This record gives sequence, structure tokens and C-alpha cells, in this order.
Amino acid sequence: MTIAVLLADDQHLVRAGFRSLLKRDREIVVAGEAASGDEAVRTARALRPDVVLMDIRMPALDGLEATRQVLAQAPECRVLILTTFDLDRYVYAALAAGASGFLLKDVTPEHLAAAVRLVDTGDALLSPSITRRLVQRFAERAPVIHRDLTVLTPREREVLTLMGRGLSNAELAEALVLSEATVKTHVAHVFAKLQLRDRAQAVVLAYETGLVKAHLPDES
Repeated sequence: MTIAVLLADDQHLVRAGFRSLLKRDREIVVAGEAASGDEAVRTARALRPDVVLMDIRMPALDGLEATRQVLAQAPECRVLILTTFDLDRYVYAALAAGASGFLLKDVTPEHLAAAVRLVDTGDALLSPSITRRLVQRFAERAPVIHRDLTVLTPREREVLTLMGRGLSNAELAEALVLSEATVKTHVAHVFAKLQLRDRAQAVVLAYETGLVKAHLPDES
């Protein structure tokens, strides 16, 4: 089964480069391209791709707003943000908009294909060394939002808390002394009860509800 990808970037050469890289993977098919945010929204509506590789800075409509609109019309789609701008505010804004991951454009071909496959499975591309730190930095400045977490069992609430701290399923299994299969079941229940698309949304929600507190390293 192949993964249909939409490339959204205002630079033709960038799109051509990513198309060439992704063609090396037999599981991935580039279904279409878009040169602006509004074109990405229209094309995603028509093609219904599995994954959209979305640039942030594009004409007419930026990639963050395009991400919101794409996911509003196709919640089953996954958006992977690609940009040359390694700026904290873009990373958090992308995750808050519903993106499942964030990569710089100097990513290797192997990492790019692996990222597409990862987000297609419903997981999120959250680098412990980068994304978790950025989510912490911006979530602590945001007002706490109120979501009904009482729908979760105590174990599911514990799972959400640990996901918010960036633990993988394997790490969750070790921390909770459970099998990975059982952990996956708990994670699926958390997603269903809180109407979360993937792990990225779970991490953001854990911080924004105050379930996980941000503790920043000393940067002096």
C-alpha cells in the first residue's frame, strides 16, 4: 500500500528536489504539488493525500494557516512541516495548528522518507532534543485551557502525562511496567476520548491543560 504525498512549496526547484528524493522510496507516491498555501488547500481537497509536506512561508496563505484549513477539511490527513527557518515560534505554531511533525529542509533523503512513513501511521515526529524543548517554552506562556480530562481513567491520564513529557511507547511500557501492546491500547483510548489526531496534539494538550508543567533549562 502506497502513501500519497502532496508537496507544498513556493519554490519549483525545492519541490523538484523533494519529488526526486521521495521517488527513491517505493512506498511513497508524490500525488501532486502546490506553489502556495491556498493552492495547497485546494489541491488537498481534490486529491485527499495521506501526507502533505508543507512549507511555512508561502504566498497568498502561509503554511500554518494552510495546515489548519487542510486538516479542517480532511482530519485524516497528516501534515509534515518543512522549512529553512529553525525558529521556536514556528515549531510550536505548527504543532498547535495540527501538524504531525517539523523538519528543516536540509533533511537527508532517508530521514525524509522515514518521517513521511512515521506520520502516515498516526505517530508524530517529535525530536526530544528540539521539539519537546520548544513546546515547553511556548506552552508555559500560553494560558491554561480547560478540557474535560475526567473522561480518562487514572491509567490513561498517566499515559497522557508521560506522552506530554515526550516518552515513546517503548519508554511508556518500561515506565509503567506494561507490554507495548497494552500501552498502544491506552494511547488509542486517550486519542479517541479526547479527539486527538496524533501524538503531537497529545503533547500540546498535556502542556496547555497544565497536566505537564514546563521546566526550562537555565539559558543564562
